Amino acid sequence: MMRPSAETAALLDGHVVPSEVLPVVIIGNGPSGICLSYLLSGYTPYLAPGGMHPNSFLLRKLEERPELSLLDQDLGYLCEGLEGRSSNPVAVLFDSLLLPDGDFGSDCPSPLQWRHEPGRAIPHLVLGKGLPGGAWHAMEDSMLTLSLANWMELPGLKLKDWIREKRRNLRNDRATPAEIASYYQHYVTAMGLQSRFAPETLVTSLRRVPCGGAAGGSPRTVWEVQGVRGSDGQGAGGEPFSVRARSVVLATGTQDVPARLGTEGEDLPFVAHSFLELEAAMASGQVGEGSAPVLVVGAGLTAADAVLVAHHFNIPVYHAFRRAVGDPGLIFNQLPKVLYPEYHKVHQMMTQQQFRPQDGPEPPAGTLGDSCGFTGSYPGYLSFPRHCVAAFRPDRKCVLKGGGGRQTVLQVSLVLVLIGSHPSLSFLPHGGRHLGVDAEEPISCRRNPVDVDPFTHESLREPGLYALGPLVGENFVRFLKGGALAVASDLAARRAGARCAVDGEHASTGSLDT
Repeated sequence: MMRPSAETAALLDGHVVPSEVLPVVIIGNGPSGICLSYLLSGYTPYLAPGGMHPNSFLLRKLEERPELSLLDQDLGYLCEGLEGRSSNPVAVLFDSLLLPDGDFGSDCPSPLQWRHEPGRAIPHLVLGKGLPGGAWHAMEDSMLTLSLANWMELPGLKLKDWIREKRRNLRNDRATPAEIASYYQHYVTAMGLQSRFAPETLVTSLRRVPCGGAAGGSPRTVWEVQGVRGSDGQGAGGEPFSVRARSVVLATGTQDVPARLGTEGEDLPFVAHSFLELEAAMASGQVGEGSAPVLVVGAGLTAADAVLVAHHFNIPVYHAFRRAVGDPGLIFNQLPKVLYPEYHKVHQMMTQQQFRPQDGPEPPAGTLGDSCGFTGSYPGYLSFPRHCVAAFRPDRKCVLKGGGGRQTVLQVSLVLVLIGSHPSLSFLPHGGRHLGVDAEEPISCRRNPVDVDPFTHESLREPGLYALGPLVGENFVRFLKGGALAVASDLAARRAGARCAVDGEHASTGSLDT
């Protein structure tokens, strides 16, 4: 198990001198935080001599100043005219450079070369509740990742090569979450980043505090990060710590707090909000081949995984979701069938075996079968498109509301509400709501991300505070790397500007005030 280095541990022993301020603290040690740490540790991308790119317009821009690293170039200029599957422009840029024509499944070489330049490194500290890799350590091991394996990798270490060294074969060019989690943990060690990582560290408070004076007599503030290290992930049994930083990067992901329907009866014991609770119910015998159906609520990939597992074990399934099966916004309508056959199968189930009002006033209470008329290709499954949950009742009955307000009552053994999750920003006042695009609503990846400058990822509400990954709407590792580039580029520019200011003062006064 990875432990903090002596240097990092010294920063977290609760005795940090108040005047000692770190340049950067990163909260979150998933792929966003790991990638940013890599860039802040002196690993620097340049256009390789003779480097080629299918986008000749972008290549010509890079060739204008090949001596400059990507971190030192005008990212806004490079992003002009680029289009991709992300709303964040630097994410599209960096993805295009790391995986040229990645949307077409091609394996074009990147035009970038990486140089390790220790003199460019910016001291930083990465705090995470668990091991490096973040939420990947808690995901279902048996499932394949949605993304292709090379989309999951971080710069400098090919995931396919690493998996082959472990004498494993990729299935359909995709890896399991367990393999991805292990890869991220190994990446930190292989790239020599471990001295800056403090795992098993829970942040409990982030606030601005005064730190001496500034020009004109106005007070200067820095960020104070407080928390507990060596805890159980909830803060129990740990040792308090406090560190200060000029800049803080939020890279916490969104796996902490499952989203809720807000429906009557949602707190009843048979209503669950995580995939793991399905596994527990199967292990205990609460659900099985002869039980009443499981109701899966949601039409995302986690909901699809639950449908696949239940169907594999012959557990009858009701599947309710708000969208129509042909809605282009449905994730299944955006995935290539050849690469994602299991999700295509779920979409077929959703399409072919829908509940219709003429099937009867309500489905039977027991296991689906001949009496329900849905044996078909997928016996034991029935979908309810354009339905929402109106109420859960103590007798394990669920009321669904469909088109025209028509209600359908289902008898179930278990309900899985799998409609996404929200980030846990409890260490910020009001859960960080003031950082969102809508300051009145909770932070949400899809509906209310943190409002940031698109080319620096600095918060538009709090200077010196940055956000990465799902907090700014990026759910795919492939694109969150661009956020790390944006932050690293801005921090490098600020560092260079500070050095110029100090050099100018030294030249004019003949002294250097430290």
